[in-house]
Amino acid sequence: MNQAGVYHLQMPADLQQTLPLVLDSPHSGRHYPQDFETILPQHILRRFEDSYVDQLFHHAPRYGAFFLRAEFPRSYIDPNRGPQDIDVDMLSGSWPTPVQPTEKTQQGYGLIWRRPPQHGPLYDHKLAVQTVQHRLETYWHPYHQQLARTLDNCYTKWGGVWHVNCHSMPSTSSPLMGKGAAQQRADFILGDLDGTSCAADFTAVCKTCLEAMGYKVAINHPYKGAEIVRRYGRPRDNHHSL
Repeated sequence: MNQAGVYHLQMPADLQQTLPLVLDSPHSGRHYPQDFETILPQHILRRFEDSYVDQLFHHAPRYGAFFLRAEFPRSYIDPNRGPQDIDVDMLSGSWPTPVQPTEKTQQGYGLIWRRPPQHGPLYDHKLAVQTVQHRLETYWHPYHQQLARTLDNCYTKWGGVWHVNCHSMPSTSSPLMGKGAAQQRADFILGDLDGTSCAADFTAVCKTCLEAMGYKVAINHPYKGAEIVRRYGRPRDNHHSL
C-alpha cells in the first residue's frame, strides 16, 4: 500500500498468516518535496535521514509483520514530533491553535526544523502559516492515520499489538547530548519512555534476544522515545510501543 511521496506500507503476502507486530521507520524518507524551499543543499539534508533503516527492516513482512515507512524527510516535517510542537517565531503569521513547543523545538528541530544539529538555518525567510498547515495535512496526518489503522487492525484481530518504532543513531555521542562527544554507545538502545509505552516483558525479551546475538544493549539512554511511542503506547490496553 502506497501514498506516493508520503508513506509506503509493506504487508505480509499471506494476510491469513500475520503477526500482531508492526514496525515503522519515520525518519528514513528521501523524497524531497519541491516546495521545501530550504537554503541547505540536499547532500547536507541527507545527513539527517535515518539512512537505510527502511532497507534493514524491509524483510519484516516475510515473517508476518507489517512495515510502514515515511517517504518524506524529517527535515521537512517530523512525524516523530507532536503537531503542537511548533516554533511560532518561524512563522510570518499567527498560528490559529495552541502550541506546545518542546526542548527539541528550542534546539531547532521540532515539528518543523529551524536549524539542524551543528548546521546553519534551513530557511532564509519566515514560513507562512498555510505552508506548515499543508505539511501537516499532506504528510504528517496521513502517515499517522495509516500507522493508527495498521495498529488498530492488528489489535482487532489479535486482541493486542506490538509496535517497534525503528531508528538509527551515530555510534558515538555528540556534544548536543550534554556529556561530551565521542563516547561509545551501545549497539542498540531500546526506548520505552521509562517503562510507560510498553510492557516490561516486551522490552526485556528484545534486550535478551539482541544480547544473545552478541550486541550491547542499553535501555532509555540516551533515547527514551518520542511522539510516536508516546502516542501509540498504551500497555494497559495491550498496545505496546518500543
